Amino acid sequence: MEKYTEPGLVDLPRIYDPRGNLTFVQNGDAALPFAIERVYWTYDVPAGEARGGHSHHEGKELLVATSGSFNVNLFDGKEWRHFTLNRPYQALYIPPGYWRTLDNFSSGSVCMVLTSTKYTEDDYVREFDEFIKLSSAR
Repeated sequence: MEKYTEPGLVDLPRIYDPRGNLTFVQNGDAALPFAIERVYWTYDVPAGEARGGHSHHEGKELLVATSGSFNVNLFDGKEWRHFTLNRPYQALYIPPGYWRTLDNFSSGSVCMVLTSTKYTEDDYVREFDEFIKLSSAR
């Protein structure tokens, strides 16, 4: 499961059906870079608003646009990488140590996040200046 070290897109299993397709994730699948401890989703993001604006010390995440589209912007302390999520069968893997922001949400978009850790405030880096100090120490 530790073959994922850098951010990148992960193809999730898809079952094609003329009545509508189905995508799933479950612990133990080769597509998952970690065991899932928590799932949450954001929706009804007003036009022009951004989400995220933090980093994690330990938590790994998979972000999925289950509906609509949005941009994910990742910063490792040196360079920004940008991804557009708009396929419910693709996830973006984000390892710990990346500052992330989400923006450009389409109407009706839903961002589902699968995480490797249960929620704990201690895992979050919420101040960009603190993130820069931590990333330059790596």
